[in-house]
Amino acid sequence: MWKMSSQLETIVAAYKTLTKIPSLTGGKLNNAANKVTAKWSVRNLDKGKNTSYATSYTLDSELYVTDESDFGTDISNEILSAISPRENYKAIIREEKNGKDAKKQYLEVWNTNTLSQSVDLTALDIHGDVYADSEFGSLDWSPDEKALVYVAEKKLPKFEPYIKRKAEEKPKLDGSGETAPRKGEEFLYRQDWGEQLVGKHLSVVVVFKLATETFTVLSGIPDGMCPGQVRFSPDGNSVVGVVWETEPRRLGLIFCTNRPSYIFECTLDGAFRKLSGDGLAVRSPRLSPTGDLVWLQREAGGPHHACHQLVIMKKNTNTITTLIDIIDAEIKTVNGYSFTGLYCQSLPHKCFSADGKRLVLSTQHHAEIRAYVLHIESGSITDISNNRSSPYSTSVVDVRSDVILVACSSLVTPGQLYIARLPAAGSEAATSWSRVTCNCDATAPVAAARVRYLQLQHTNSTDSVNSFSAIYMAPNIDNKQFPLIVWPHGGPHSNFVNAYSLEAALFTTLGFASLQVNYRGSTGAGQASVNFLLKRVGEADVSDCKLATDYAVQNFPIDATKLCLMGGSHGGFLVTHLSGQYPDLYAAVVSRNPVIDVASMFNSTDIADWCAAESGFDFTEKGPVSEDQLLAMRRCSPIAHVHKVKAPTALMLGSGDKRVPHFQGLEYARRLKANGVKTRIYMYDDNHSLSSPAAEMDNLINGAHWFMEHLQL
Repeated sequence: MWKMSSQLETIVAAYKTLTKIPSLTGGKLNNAANKVTAKWSVRNLDKGKNTSYATSYTLDSELYVTDESDFGTDISNEILSAISPRENYKAIIREEKNGKDAKKQYLEVWNTNTLSQSVDLTALDIHGDVYADSEFGSLDWSPDEKALVYVAEKKLPKFEPYIKRKAEEKPKLDGSGETAPRKGEEFLYRQDWGEQLVGKHLSVVVVFKLATETFTVLSGIPDGMCPGQVRFSPDGNSVVGVVWETEPRRLGLIFCTNRPSYIFECTLDGAFRKLSGDGLAVRSPRLSPTGDLVWLQREAGGPHHACHQLVIMKKNTNTITTLIDIIDAEIKTVNGYSFTGLYCQSLPHKCFSADGKRLVLSTQHHAEIRAYVLHIESGSITDISNNRSSPYSTSVVDVRSDVILVACSSLVTPGQLYIARLPAAGSEAATSWSRVTCNCDATAPVAAARVRYLQLQHTNSTDSVNSFSAIYMAPNIDNKQFPLIVWPHGGPHSNFVNAYSLEAALFTTLGFASLQVNYRGSTGAGQASVNFLLKRVGEADVSDCKLATDYAVQNFPIDATKLCLMGGSHGGFLVTHLSGQYPDLYAAVVSRNPVIDVASMFNSTDIADWCAAESGFDFTEKGPVSEDQLLAMRRCSPIAHVHKVKAPTALMLGSGDKRVPHFQGLEYARRLKANGVKTRIYMYDDNHSLSSPAAEMDNLINGAHWFMEHLQL
């Protein structure tokens, strides 16, 4: 009979303890800003899925909590919800399983505590699934509370084979106008939007009128355009949103803010116009109380994520003005803090002051998320982050009646909601925060861990960008040397921030120190840092990780014989580079869906342009394939160093990964085994993120066990 080792028992027990800590997933204020609704998610190990629930809090005039809900309300089957402008109604789109694989979607409208309308959207068969993802999804009320707008998959015509025996066709007498099935098109290939958006091919905008319970698919959006992020205009006669170009190819959209797109307006009777310019990638349109429209934009193409402009189009004009420009390095805020630009992928749903003259937002800044107030007329920016007493990341989630609701967390403190009243214009630096939520069961086991921000520099370098940041975290134990996990992030144009992470908490609980490296090319440090890495992947980022490793070993209580590597995606690219380029330094490796060979990935990923941009050339599929470009992609890849690897390596792969197809990891594993390196492959029925409850549990526990086993801890 197989028996779990004491080592594994320790890991499993630590994981089970940490999964009981709820994750804060959102928060909302009511119009009067005297009630807060918090949304949470907690891992339900017995069900094998996450449970989502809501809690509510009543505030007094000083924004202190006077009452809170006794128990949470399960909202696990709500995929979208929206309160009407005057708070007379709440709309919910639910998704419920109907049998093993089938699902149904329902639109509900609640009036106070009464279910006034419930519509089976699946039975209507006027469109496919409603989109609830972060790229396309939206649910918005008209200003008069008489209609709703959302985004869904376009209904396909029926298909059938050329030869199919069936009953005699009789003309329909119901006037439905349904056309006969199309023959021979059932296997026609249809592009979707790739990783985590599989099955989403072409979206439509749907308007639902409450009084008549009628649904209208908005006409006027041109063929070849895929709409999303829609909301009603202030007069309710049109919708604004984003449309993405779909031809000649849909490149993967999730995590990629560089796709050609437009801000659009379309009237309810089908008159369409583009509001933003050509050659841009846009997102997150937001309407101010005065009817002005703001959004985020950057040049299309290039790195998959980068610094954005914030622009505004004043009401009843076609003039676009830049409020916050792309920043190469940094500027100073009114209160003297560093500001390195906008890297947020969306603005808060509500983000304006009551008079529409100020905008509140948050974005990554080096190793934190920080919150800011922008004066729209003057362009001045004030840092209002909630880190006066201890370092936190501060994310703005809602703004109502000049009250700001933020989510705050750190590596040692799980997420909680804080609230503040927006001070008078010019006094924002005095913003004073108070905590709303108090999850007494959510005390982190790592609350006493030590966290240090590092700013590292290549002292003898002539590079245009020679510094980068990292976060060091270790157990709060004196007179002990720790094994170290060197942990570069994926992307590469993303970053680590000081925010709560179950993964980091698990390794700290198990006695590891960790080093989260924001190598050059990371976001949150200026556009120059993002651009610097292009054409230098496999060199500059590897060099930064090695420098960070050396610094940690020299300056912290680290056992230099027990250095580990962990990373996924581009982080997996880096840890396999490091184990190949420095084979005698690192003792064990865990790599999740790693990029192993950029040249072969170019033909199989949903983001072929990533391979081109990071290797240093423009993406095109026109004309002949360039051998020089293929060689450049091959030379910057970890596969070039696989024959030198000595460290035992575990590979965690997703069979449904569209971003870095799992064949990359399998090829690497074959070569490691051929060279006598101890290798293990885990294959999950999951996508690139490996975030499903079953995959997360297994790869975290097995990853920790791989380190402890090979370090002989």
